[in-house]
Amino acid sequence: MQNVVIIGGGIAGVEAAIYYRKEGFNVELISDRSYLFIYPIAIWIPVKSVRFDDVAFSLDRIAARHNFKLTVDTVVNIDSSAKTITLQEEGIRQVNHLIIAIGAAKMKPMGIEHTLSICGAPEQSVALRDKIDVLIKKGSGKIVFGFGGNPNDPSAVRGGPGFELFFNLHHRLKKLGIRDRYEMTFFAPMPSPGARMGPKALSMMETMFKRNRFSTRYGKKIKCFESDAVIFEDDSRLESDLTMFIPAGDGQPLIKESGLPLNGAGFIKINNFCEIEAVEGWYAIGDAAALEGPEWKAKQGHVAEIMARNAAHNSAISCGLKSGEKQGYMEHLNILCLMDMGNGAGFVYRDDHQAKLIPMPFFGHWMKIGWGWYYKMSKLGYIPRIPGM
Repeated sequence: MQNVVIIGGGIAGVEAAIYYRKEGFNVELISDRSYLFIYPIAIWIPVKSVRFDDVAFSLDRIAARHNFKLTVDTVVNIDSSAKTITLQEEGIRQVNHLIIAIGAAKMKPMGIEHTLSICGAPEQSVALRDKIDVLIKKGSGKIVFGFGGNPNDPSAVRGGPGFELFFNLHHRLKKLGIRDRYEMTFFAPMPSPGARMGPKALSMMETMFKRNRFSTRYGKKIKCFESDAVIFEDDSRLESDLTMFIPAGDGQPLIKESGLPLNGAGFIKINNFCEIEAVEGWYAIGDAAALEGPEWKAKQGHVAEIMARNAAHNSAISCGLKSGEKQGYMEHLNILCLMDMGNGAGFVYRDDHQAKLIPMPFFGHWMKIGWGWYYKMSKLGYIPRIPGM
């Protein structure tokens, strides 16, 4: 049986482990956490709609269900020329068939320690919850949410969860009857954040912002963060009692020192089949990889899963376990999101032919809750996967 090592226990890594087993590989998944953190539903932790344990999904359960080996350890070195990885506990190991799914690092603007992120370390979602509680007890305040960009790779921007948490917090404050006591402002360095969704979707977002009395601060680069403000390039200040900021993705330091072929942001260059062309038998998927494709492309969980499944299929062909043609990820690139708002949602979709945002009042929120249940059950193999979901 062919052996494969997958590093990274996130959405891409777990999907790869499941599908490599389906293709007949002996699989080892190495993760620095014992759980899969389901980021798409983590938006509800800060507003107390779910608990942390509802979002942290045991990797042991998934491994047992799909019969792959789970190793909880930290990869501290990758050497592409020697084809080795070094684990913190185990040490150096030769790996001929490796799948790199360790995600992205985050850019670090000056003063980033004064912010919390819904897309950062899982523990930050709990810290956001606690800080929101303090602000609610205070009875008033200035709430500031935003995200940043990476000029070396625009696809590494992740603003959707910021919008979702922003709307969910607005909804919670309304339910408490205290929304009018809080100033809520969204900021971003680009002039039209969310533009990759398309002009119609962007126009609808602007309408929703005006309807809910949200302020915006767009088009100014971020100079730094302070404990009570965001400072922009022109030295203007945005006062804040709570700053939630999602930094743009950046290449992991581990990857930047690996000798692997990288783009300007430090993401691994791959071909359409997710193969790292300079290193035979090694693949990169998910946020660790440099995406090619249309200008509006974005790194999303469903794209990472497509890459994982394709890598497993293509590896099986390369190793002689099956015949057929290799499958590429680029033809499947699209933006797909059910943007939750606490009391409804908006279905966002974009590809080369269309771009839309469809309002789903009330039932859209329950659809997203249902997706969270579906995701867990499908990962355990209790219900079949729906293509694209």
